[in-house]
Amino acid sequence: MNVIVSLSGIIIPLILFVIILYGLISKKEMYQPFLEGVQDGFKVVLEIAPTLIALFLAVQIFRTSGALDLLVSALTPVGKLLRIPKDVLPVIFAKLFSSSAATGFLLDIFKNFGPDSTQGVLSSIILSSTETCFYTMSIYFSAIHIKKTRYTLTGALLATFAGVMASVILTGMQ
Repeated sequence: MNVIVSLSGIIIPLILFVIILYGLISKKEMYQPFLEGVQDGFKVVLEIAPTLIALFLAVQIFRTSGALDLLVSALTPVGKLLRIPKDVLPVIFAKLFSSSAATGFLLDIFKNFGPDSTQGVLSSIILSSTETCFYTMSIYFSAIHIKKTRYTLTGALLATFAGVMASVILTGMQ
């Protein structure tokens, strides 16, 4: 374990050193391309920032308004049928929009039930095996100005459902 901790502390400086060394040996300018990359990165951030802010705001409004509680109440019978505890449903729904919101729900589950509980294990596996579909689609599609998503959302939701069901099966195997 100490080797991993030691390596993780030096890996990024080592990569930077290798890049600089390569530039010196090959006598290529490295600083100007670096600055151009930083500028391009800032342009991308400025393009996607409004989408990010709107998405985070929508998640917070949905959570604080009580709409999430209504959705969980409506989906509880389906959750029981699929062997998904009621407490895990907010994690699944939040994960579609925001990993940080889903992680917040996960921490609530850890606090209330413990990390080794069925809810804790299931939520942890779900977070590891699903994607933030709406977040990812909104960022990538807005960055490259795609208007028609075609089957992307359907495919992403099916993949999320498959990840959730695999998580239920894996949790049941423990």
